[in-house]
Amino acid sequence: MPKDPICGMTVDEKPNSINQSVEGTRYYFCSTGCLNKFTEPQREQSRLKRKLLVGTILTIPIIVLTYVSMLSIQLNHYVLFVLATPVQFWIGWRFYMGVIDAAKSKTTNMDVLIAVGTSTAWTYSSIVTFVPYFFPFEHVYFETSAIIIMLILTGSLLEHKTKTRALGAVRKLLDLQPQIAHIIQTDGTEYKISIEKIRLGDVMVIRPGEKIPADGKILEGHSLVDQSTITGESIPASKDVGDMVIGSTINKNGILKVRATNVGKDTVLSQIIHLVEEAKAGKVPLQRLVDKVSSYFVPVIVITAIVSALSWYFVGGIGLTFSILAFVSVIIIACPCAIGIAAPMALMIGASKSAENGILVKGGQILEVTRRITTIVFDKTGTLTIGKPSVTDVVSFAQSSPDEVLRLAAISEKGSEHPLAEAIVNHAKEKEVAIDDTDNFESFSGYGVMTRYKDYTMMLGNRKLLIDNNIQIANPILEKMSELESHGKTAVLLAVDGKVTGLIAMMDTIKESAREAISKLHKSGINTVMLTGDNQKTAERVANMLGIRQVYAEVLPDQKEQTIRRLKESGIVAMVGDGINDAPALAAADVGFAIGSGTDIAKETGDIIIIGDDLRQIFTALDLAKKTAAKIKQNLAWAFGYNAALVPIAAGVLVPFFGPEMYNFLPFLAAGAMAFSDVTVVGNSLLLGRYKP
Repeated sequence: MPKDPICGMTVDEKPNSINQSVEGTRYYFCSTGCLNKFTEPQREQSRLKRKLLVGTILTIPIIVLTYVSMLSIQLNHYVLFVLATPVQFWIGWRFYMGVIDAAKSKTTNMDVLIAVGTSTAWTYSSIVTFVPYFFPFEHVYFETSAIIIMLILTGSLLEHKTKTRALGAVRKLLDLQPQIAHIIQTDGTEYKISIEKIRLGDVMVIRPGEKIPADGKILEGHSLVDQSTITGESIPASKDVGDMVIGSTINKNGILKVRATNVGKDTVLSQIIHLVEEAKAGKVPLQRLVDKVSSYFVPVIVITAIVSALSWYFVGGIGLTFSILAFVSVIIIACPCAIGIAAPMALMIGASKSAENGILVKGGQILEVTRRITTIVFDKTGTLTIGKPSVTDVVSFAQSSPDEVLRLAAISEKGSEHPLAEAIVNHAKEKEVAIDDTDNFESFSGYGVMTRYKDYTMMLGNRKLLIDNNIQIANPILEKMSELESHGKTAVLLAVDGKVTGLIAMMDTIKESAREAISKLHKSGINTVMLTGDNQKTAERVANMLGIRQVYAEVLPDQKEQTIRRLKESGIVAMVGDGINDAPALAAADVGFAIGSGTDIAKETGDIIIIGDDLRQIFTALDLAKKTAAKIKQNLAWAFGYNAALVPIAAGVLVPFFGPEMYNFLPFLAAGAMAFSDVTVVGNSLLLGRYKP
């Protein structure tokens, strides 16, 4: 039995594994949250590729022998029979299985149309081959059935590739997990284990820079924890004794001792993995237009063929042979091969134009729903905002100038790796401020830093750092600090030799394209919502600046997914996000827009990828999706139209004028309909290449 690539265990060795089947894929969640995928969709894609290769090798000589054969007619028919039979029954077996499924559900679909049409063509051609005296005409239709099967198989492979790409998102989520954990025994000794062996109650020690192996509660220590992969918060969260930490987040500086409270499939990351797969599996493909048309088209054609045959036999009196030929003619000529390229061709051109405009549209199943979107939900950090704090205000007190406050603050933070410190240093560099080295540097995790520079003792941090060091903060300074914080900014105070000399405020800045994008959405009648893991005050500030009236803040990934599902009850919902924490919401939404500068997981989970950061591209994406969907519908109309128009001729409407011999022209009519429908579908799709935003 295959081993799990994460924990190295087989399914039988996993004591708490859960066997789950989702859309043809067997998953095994072991006690660590490892995921062993026996991916049936990937196997199916391999089978499709193999059949497409073999089918192409067989179909090319079938076409050549049909139109340019140098063999005798009878020998030629035998060779065509040998080549076409594997295509019909091995490569085309999927369509017969589709007929069985349709029969169970008491309906008709695309598979019924293909199976009936190609089987009729193959059966008629086989009779002509082995009982040539039964029918008066020598033409066979082996190439018709082979071409139809191969074209539609090509379309199926293109659609299947889109589905299997979604599985990559789960593997990337698993890659976030640490591989080992350091466990403290009751006697105080430390030992290393793989994460699948962590049990509830184990005490883990996590050093600076390490990932937290499992969800837990801090027993000892204080640190900043980077939770951006899970919550979307751009600034690391301060964690102290008694606080909860999330597995797979990163401990930034202090040493922590954590008691494991959730392990394996119960960790937050494992739940995200499960939510992504569950949402993807539950997303019913909306592009079922062909099946819908076929549900009406197939019964009409079959009834027409039967009525035609019976009418000519009992009423027209043209004999059994020609009556059967009328039935066969209607079925064959009504089966349009262009349906196999109707959607893939439009999608290929649409995808090419999308890529030219910085947009990647993954598949046809999302096209029909995009034009009906009523609500677009935006993540904040990294989507509406840049995702990193930057300096917005430098305020000086006493005799210091703003430039001097910035210079001393940058000198103080030069040795720190905190995002706020990086923002101050980067701002100083932009201002071309000289940043000298300090004599010493001491960091107080969660509070700030203390340094010595020349003869100065400098402190840069929050109120608590200064108060704990007996530094007085005047009321005007506190009022200014509160004013800045009321606008969602993070403010730090600079004290030199025990006296407050200035403060610096920072915030995560809004993207330039966000305001225009939100404004245009509102003008087009689309409701906008913000959904973020960041704090309520910051979220509301950003929402107010953009004109977003509905805000959901401080939500975890599973809550994001639940919120999307609630919003879907009142309309068609799209989600725009960039992070790992957005993946469940992107998967649960009717349409997921992933920002290309974000994580690979978001991009693989989303349905449409905006390659850059320009949110205005959402409009181009929606417009292109609508136009591509329209082209697919037009292509299907052409694909069915030519052939349906010839059904009356195949049924014998011209027999009273030209006699039964008119069936001599049927092969040319069928070939002509096939050629014209193919050319029209390709040409109509190419018109999409003229699209301009």
